[in-house]
This record gives sequence, structure tokens and C-alpha cells, in this order.
Amino acid sequence: MSNQDPPRIFGGNNTSGFSSSAPIVTDERAFMNGVFGWMAGGLAITAAMAWFFASSGAITLLYNEMGGMSMMGWVVTLAPLGFILAMNFGLQRMSAASLALLFVAFSATMGASLSSVFLVYSMGSLTQVFGITAGTFLVMSIIGYTTSTDLSRFGSMLMMALVGILLAMVVNWFLGSSALDFGISVLGVLIFTGLIAYDTQKLKRIAAGVEYGSEHGRKLALLGATSLYLDFINLFLFLLRLLGRRD
Repeated sequence: MSNQDPPRIFGGNNTSGFSSSAPIVTDERAFMNGVFGWMAGGLAITAAMAWFFASSGAITLLYNEMGGMSMMGWVVTLAPLGFILAMNFGLQRMSAASLALLFVAFSATMGASLSSVFLVYSMGSLTQVFGITAGTFLVMSIIGYTTSTDLSRFGSMLMMALVGILLAMVVNWFLGSSALDFGISVLGVLIFTGLIAYDTQKLKRIAAGVEYGSEHGRKLALLGATSLYLDFINLFLFLLRLLGRRD
């Protein structure tokens, strides 16, 4: 099992619920604090669940005797995508409380699916890469929040590049090229570094037209937290492939 590579998680930018017809005004800072608060909480749940699965031996339930993915492993791996789809398509029908429960469940299953990183990489390496990821996220979020440059034109380019990476990963699944894998990892770092700034600016603009205390505002904050959470996780995984030291 120690030869398993950590999974890469892609989640697009949850824009389907970001409506320009949202109620007007109140506190932009409160909205953004809510976004970052939920994101930080989600990361904490993911880290705790990943550590629990790896340290308790529960991770063995995710793999069969041949070292491949078990039925439960596939369920845990695919469940986060199901939660993302449910959160986006259920935005109008669900309450903010229901959406929050989905976000917590999503964060927990992500932790279970990412638990293999504790078996593949050393703890020191994981800590170092997490610190680099957190520092990069902080810098790019500040840039996205404070810059006067309109980053929206870069959004479509970043998403097209992300699609390109997905296609390259499928091709490399058959080729097994280490050089191509390295290139994919480098591009992944650049793409998600850019998406952090782009998503932060997008959320700041949403915050300017949303009453955070409203039900709709709380739901949009949760979707915004999911977008930034996915940016962070993907950046962490790509950096781990480039900089991580294997046990």
C-alpha cells in the first residue's frame, strides 16, 4: 500500500449558485470571514479524518488483498464528487443548515480518501508541504482580495488549462511517463495558485451584493468555502508530488 500515489482531487469553481440577483448589501468582511472560516474548518476535519484512517488501520478497508481499491474504497473516493454535485444542484432547495451538514460530510470523506498520503510520505514532508501550501494560499488570497486588476478574464484560461491537465493525466495513465507526470504537477501548481487569487476576487465581488446574515448569503458562503477548499487541497497534492519525500 505504501506504493499508492495520493489521489488528485479536482472540483471546479462552484459558480452555479453565485447569482447576481442576490439580496443587496451588508457586510463584505463578515461574508469573507464566513467563507474562510468554513474553509479552515473543512481542512481541519479533512486532516483529522485522514490521520485517523491512517493511524487506526481503518485505511485497510479501502484496499483489497491485491492492493487495489476495494468497493468501500471506490465509494469513499467518489463520494466527495457526489457531495459537490448535491451542494450545487440543491442550493435553492436546501437550507443553509443542510448545506453545512453536506459540507462537513464532504470534508470528512475527503479526509478518508486522502489518508494514503500518511503512508506514502513522511510526516516531516507533509508538514513542510502543508506550510508551503498555506503560505502560497495566504499570499494569493491577499492578492486576489486587494488587486484592482480584473482577474475574471483569466478564469476561462485557467479552466481550459485544467481540462488540458485532466486529458494529459488520462493519457499518462497508459503511458506511465515520469516526465509527463512532472510537467502535469508543475502546471497543476501554477493553475491552482492562479485559481486561488481568481476565486478570492470573485467571492469579494459576490460579497458586495449579498446580505451575509440572510439564508441565501450563508449558502453562498458555504459554496465559496468549498471552491477555496478545493483550490487548497489540489495545490497541496500537486506540491506534494513535486516536493514530498516518500517513506
